[in-house]
Amino acid sequence: MSPPDPERPGPGAPDPRPEPDTRAAAREAASAARTLARQLGILGAGAARAAVRGGTRLGAQSAAGLGSAAAGLGSVAGRLKARRASAADAAPDGAPPAAAPAPGQGPAPRRTVRPRTRAILALALLLPLGALLLYVLAAFLTLPPLGSVSNDPGSRALTVEADDGRVFATRGAFRGERLTAADLPPTLAQAIIAIEDRRFYSHWGVDLRGLLRAAWRNTTGGGVREGGSTITQQYVRLTSLSQEKTLRRKIQEAFLALRAESELSKSDILVGYLNTAYFGAGAYGADAAARRYFGKPAKQLTLPEAAMLAGLVRAPSQLAPTRNFGGAKERADVVLQAMVETGAISTKEADAARAKTVTLRTPPETPPGTNYFLDMVQADAKRLTDTGGDLTVRSTLNLDLQSLAEGVIARRLDAEGAKKKVGQAALVALSPQGAILAMVGGRDYEDSQFNRAVQAKRQAGSLFKLFVYLTAYEQGLSPDSVLVDRPVQIGDWEPQNSNNRFRGALPLRSAFALSVNTIAAQLGDELGIPAVIATAKSLGVTSELPNVPSLALGSAEVTLLEMTRAYAGVLANRTPLETYAVHAIRGGQPQPIYLHPDQAANRGLPGDSRTMMLDSLQAVVDSGTGKAARVPGLAVGGKTGTTQDYRDAWFIGVTPEMVVGIWVGNDDNSSMNRVGGGDLPAAMFRDFVQRASAQLAKGRKRPSAARAEPAPAPAPAPAPAPSAPVPPAAIPAGPEARGVPEVIDTGTLAFRGRVVRLAGVEGQGGALARQLARYLRRREVSCAPESDGMRCRIDGDDLAALILAAGGARASEDAPQDLLAAEEQARSERVGLWGRER
Repeated sequence: MSPPDPERPGPGAPDPRPEPDTRAAAREAASAARTLARQLGILGAGAARAAVRGGTRLGAQSAAGLGSAAAGLGSVAGRLKARRASAADAAPDGAPPAAAPAPGQGPAPRRTVRPRTRAILALALLLPLGALLLYVLAAFLTLPPLGSVSNDPGSRALTVEADDGRVFATRGAFRGERLTAADLPPTLAQAIIAIEDRRFYSHWGVDLRGLLRAAWRNTTGGGVREGGSTITQQYVRLTSLSQEKTLRRKIQEAFLALRAESELSKSDILVGYLNTAYFGAGAYGADAAARRYFGKPAKQLTLPEAAMLAGLVRAPSQLAPTRNFGGAKERADVVLQAMVETGAISTKEADAARAKTVTLRTPPETPPGTNYFLDMVQADAKRLTDTGGDLTVRSTLNLDLQSLAEGVIARRLDAEGAKKKVGQAALVALSPQGAILAMVGGRDYEDSQFNRAVQAKRQAGSLFKLFVYLTAYEQGLSPDSVLVDRPVQIGDWEPQNSNNRFRGALPLRSAFALSVNTIAAQLGDELGIPAVIATAKSLGVTSELPNVPSLALGSAEVTLLEMTRAYAGVLANRTPLETYAVHAIRGGQPQPIYLHPDQAANRGLPGDSRTMMLDSLQAVVDSGTGKAARVPGLAVGGKTGTTQDYRDAWFIGVTPEMVVGIWVGNDDNSSMNRVGGGDLPAAMFRDFVQRASAQLAKGRKRPSAARAEPAPAPAPAPAPAPSAPVPPAAIPAGPEARGVPEVIDTGTLAFRGRVVRLAGVEGQGGALARQLARYLRRREVSCAPESDGMRCRIDGDDLAALILAAGGARASEDAPQDLLAAEEQARSERVGLWGRER
């Protein structure tokens, strides 16, 4: 047995050897890289001179490489010749030449490789190597400085709340606060190192062992399964280089990683990386991601939350928990296992973290239909504040009314659009104070981002008569004043009524209600078109209004929002009424940096003209062209508008609680199938207002925007609608039924042979039925007849409402209000069958 080594510590004794200084190693590596660059430069310069002397006409880099190789080969050849001559001179005089071995005796003679062949072989080997060395040199000489790339991701982030404080949308890039080493939670640092770079504290910027391991796993795994970049390399790529995938960038990344390790501490590199990495859903940096997903700063992250964030950096767009919560949770479990393997946490701690529920404090996705409104809010926030950083906007949007509006538009266009040749529609709902409560800018935002409520300018038709009659009432006429419906010619213009008939003497109230063109044209001519234009401008119409006689019949092009604003100005008796979409804006502090000011008392309409105008508007709905807009038990006024050849149809309605404007038509300005303002637009208004009034009557507490009351956590998404197979069978509902049913379709259940149809539900078969069957498996359902048909309940909830809210079926035309609202929610959120249909 050998004697103990006096230099080796005994068992259990501390190792006296110092830990490797990675920064010193990195400095040595960086110095070596600079020395290599100088040598390559000398080699290249000498090769270039040799190329010039040799008369070569190759390019600069090729000439340098060829010159260097030729000079080296020439030197080798010269030395070989001198050696052979020296050997010949050294042979003794008279010595016979070596005899060649006889056949079969001794080894075969060696064939001599000619110098030309040897030079060609050497050139073939040296040229690629020289080219590679020159490529490395070029990459080194063009290195950018550290931190030369701005990591500003672009527009600031907006978190948008509804008028009741519920967060429903986000826009832009979240930045959060820049972390320092003191702010960095240990669990997040350990999680990032465990999953991204386990040897972070032992390598000097480039981990050769990690590169070899990644190459081996990718080769044996049949694809790219693991990356070899260190955290340092990722940091310098984010802060100093472009994201192009080229060999040159990888070489520069390695050189800069060496430089970063020689100039910065490990802590600085790790914090810098976490401040610049992208974590999905518009969040740049760990603090922005913590606030975006969990509603808290990074230093308050729990272990499962930190593991989820660490798992996102590899594929942030695919794994963002707002889009793919299941994938993000699976990846977090992988991170926890990696932390166990590195000794950062114990297996018990990992199991406890996996069992803990991670709650998101943000909506999963922006409801698609709200994007028209959000475009306006984003522009307003930019105009109203110049503060940097992330912003929270308390908007005027009523989410219940918005969902209702989207559902009404979709249902009517789906049912009648093709038959009536109507491709698009828009809706705006305003409060009497001018707040935008709901906005639908088109049939589908994903198909077209053009907002037809705000951007589209179309002829208003008879909608414009509001300004003609209001001017007349201001100048002394009244709804009882009588004019004659007769042929009229004003210059070369001869206006006609829609039915090409004349009614004779009519009071202005009836002429307005029946939308008689000849009387409106006479009023415009007598009052003067400039006076009508002045009235329109005073009520907030900003579009260009030509001074021509036909303006009295709405030949000017206007937007839906400005016309709805004008009608709301009559209701509110404000000239003009300001419309707005933002209540308040907050930055990093709870105090608002912007509050919408209370409107100053501006002048209203003169005399009794407002009262007379409201009387005329109500006559339109009571006995005129807008009878389809009647809502039982509600005072409604309004005006229809139809343009030539049925290219546009409008209805703007007024109730004590809101003003609603609706337009339908086609983007290509083609004619509809005889659709006027009293047809589809008036019916849409009735559908919307009838249910909106019930929603507003129920009410919802609106927290104060000025006090920045916290928004409640978003309501959980409706339970996914389930289903199963079997052909339908029509049997009356009958008395109560209870038990675990079979699913025939999503609107029909079977209890021990007895079939029950859910009231207000048009059932769907196939996959949706199978999902419902899985949902109801071994769960008791109780059904009983109610006033509106057979209603079934599961765990106290209305089964029909659950199915419709999850997109598992369509609501029938005679469905009660709560079921229609559930279907509209599913349409707006694009779930179930509405996620597949366009």
